[in-house]
Amino acid sequence: MTLLDSAPLDVLDAYRTCEFVTLGRDGTPAAWPTAVRRQKDGTLLLSTSLAFSQKALNIRRDDRVALLFSDPTGSGLAHAPQIFVGGRAECPDEIMTGPQGAEDYWRMLFERQPHSRAYVTAPLRRLMDWYYLRLLITVTPDQLVVRPPLLPSAPRDPEGPRPLPGSAQLAGFPSAVLAARDASGAPVLARTRPVPTDEGFAVEVPADCAATAGPASLLVHRHDEQLNHMHNALVRGTLTAGDRRLLVPTNVVEPMGTGRPTDAIRVLRSTRRATTRYLERRGLDRPRVQWDEFKALAVSAKRT
Repeated sequence: MTLLDSAPLDVLDAYRTCEFVTLGRDGTPAAWPTAVRRQKDGTLLLSTSLAFSQKALNIRRDDRVALLFSDPTGSGLAHAPQIFVGGRAECPDEIMTGPQGAEDYWRMLFERQPHSRAYVTAPLRRLMDWYYLRLLITVTPDQLVVRPPLLPSAPRDPEGPRPLPGSAQLAGFPSAVLAARDASGAPVLARTRPVPTDEGFAVEVPADCAATAGPASLLVHRHDEQLNHMHNALVRGTLTAGDRRLLVPTNVVEPMGTGRPTDAIRVLRSTRRATTRYLERRGLDRPRVQWDEFKALAVSAKRT
């Protein structure tokens, strides 16, 4: 028996993405959506490309992480419970150029994200090699909480208070994921409905989420049924104490842009530059992606 065996595993496995949080150098919990594969030994397997290696760098500095399965889009589940998992992560500095050791993970991605199969064939290969240069992250759970789904919210006041950093990003979503820290400093996650006020975003924190005052953030993200048309934004700030909890925002991070057509070109350029920087800092040449191995998995996924 492992800790995850007490969770509704059929629900966990059906989620297409989860919110994954690591601790930044300044202690701010930063959460991003990611795909996860549960392994037979009770651990969870994730990955990150070299272009978005900050998660890996955070883990190597502080291995405390958390995951929240709370957006059931594409899962086929109605009113799915939320699943919170806290634990410790490992992320070796070994660049994976092929799917070896993570074949089930990549097969899952090709099955659930059909458009990504095109990345392994010409002409997209030349542009997408950064996507397949990956670092593997393994999470060993040590905390598990199952919560009911968040109930629908009442309509917001169309007028509202003065605009705050992140107001435009949060307004397009019915809920967001609060990333904070507990008394020990470990990250915690909870889906909530931020309400804008003059001072910050009022958030309700579930009783089983021991979020304390300090650095925190709010994540919003979306994807369609086939993990396409993704968008995400992170509102960083400070969570206040007291009966009325506020996330006082300081800045907004949108790594994939705002959805404008020009964003695709900008993101492609920035990801290739970030990949090059990661390799140069380690004195490494750009490795060759094992395209044939990835293509074989993509073809097998298409047949299922």
